[in-house]
Amino acid sequence: MNRIVAIVGRPNVGKSTLFNRLTGERKAIVDDVSGVTRDRHYGTSDWNGINFTVIDTGGFVPDSSDVFEAAIREQVHIAIEEAAVLLFVVDVTTDVNPLDEEFASVLRKSKKPVLLVVNKVDNDRLSQDSPVFYSLGFPEYFEISAITGSGTGELLDKLVPLLEPAKPDLQKEEEKDLPRIAIVGRPNVGKSSLINALTGADRNIVTPVAGTTRDSIDTRYTAFGRDLVLVDTAGIRRKSKVSENIEFYSVMRSLRALEDSDVVVLVLDATLGMEAQDLNLFWMAHRQGKGVVILVNKWDLVTKDSNTHLEYTRMIHERISPFTDVPILYISATEKQRIYQATETIVKVYEGLTLRIPTHELNEYLLPLIEAFPPPSRKGKFVKIKYVTQLPSRRVAFALFCNLPQYVAESYTRFLENKLRDRYPLTGVPVTLFFRKK
Repeated sequence: MNRIVAIVGRPNVGKSTLFNRLTGERKAIVDDVSGVTRDRHYGTSDWNGINFTVIDTGGFVPDSSDVFEAAIREQVHIAIEEAAVLLFVVDVTTDVNPLDEEFASVLRKSKKPVLLVVNKVDNDRLSQDSPVFYSLGFPEYFEISAITGSGTGELLDKLVPLLEPAKPDLQKEEEKDLPRIAIVGRPNVGKSSLINALTGADRNIVTPVAGTTRDSIDTRYTAFGRDLVLVDTAGIRRKSKVSENIEFYSVMRSLRALEDSDVVVLVLDATLGMEAQDLNLFWMAHRQGKGVVILVNKWDLVTKDSNTHLEYTRMIHERISPFTDVPILYISATEKQRIYQATETIVKVYEGLTLRIPTHELNEYLLPLIEAFPPPSRKGKFVKIKYVTQLPSRRVAFALFCNLPQYVAESYTRFLENKLRDRYPLTGVPVTLFFRKK
């Protein structure tokens, strides 16, 4: 299943603004200066119950000699190759640009679904200028204003059906009920070595060169009485033209595996620590409700004393706060240190992810706690929680019915989450609480 949507186009047409609109974040930097987006940003969005991943690419400038524009151009080509759907953004205020025409030619060759998005249509006069973009050769276009959000609903209505998964093959059908464990992380942190150590087979090629794994590889594995599917997501194609974009390939493949996984195992390089890309993958897994385990690999290469792992754990907790109830294990894939302990932990996290708590048990546990420690009043209003139930979803989520859900403080939500973690084995599992009007 591939639900990656790449936003592409020449510089300064509003790609980052559209990214912020779709993801509900202010993650992408927005500026009137062209070329602001140089690194890739990625986030999650949903429409009509369909979740998908959005990639914000840099502005595409063909044949530029500028080193940054050349790197952006390579990464845009990668996004075109890896995404399921492409949103081609143009600017209605500048008419058809020669760069738009070159980009249109590139996109048509990709054979991917392309939705032409005419941005900055803020009034009826500008709407009258939109038909000129038919000259780019696409059968339809969508008028939007990324700043105000107008037109994005119609765009998403067209986009979402294009993201439905294709008919699965027979092997996937056989494995669909098995827990899927995505091994993610930056290139050369030891993901393939970890899978080889666990399975005892050198199925995945391992070299000291970052980017050896060509595609995501599924490996059946049995541990602690449970069949699992391990997914090595390094997935970087060794092409001369993308030698500078190994990190981006790794991100794209990891995102695709994340969507279809149950537990995400984030592998860190002990000699490098937790870097920005690691943190991005961690929060992507958290937002999608996946179980999370952190493995610090190459621990045998670190000079240690009795407090080293405690200091390292403290550093990771600071980076991932407030979701710190995550197992962190220190391993060496090459020396097979603690790898089976890691597997046992992964299985436990999956069991927590699939835990179903009877409604009567939840209420018997939580309602006395809520009565003893009620939500603090706000604006003179008192919240009364009457009933709790677990929602029948793939993620661990609970609905709490009360009289004034809008007045429940975030700190009280964390209090109840922590009480659930105290009682039930939810380590490594994101927990979502919904307060609903009764």
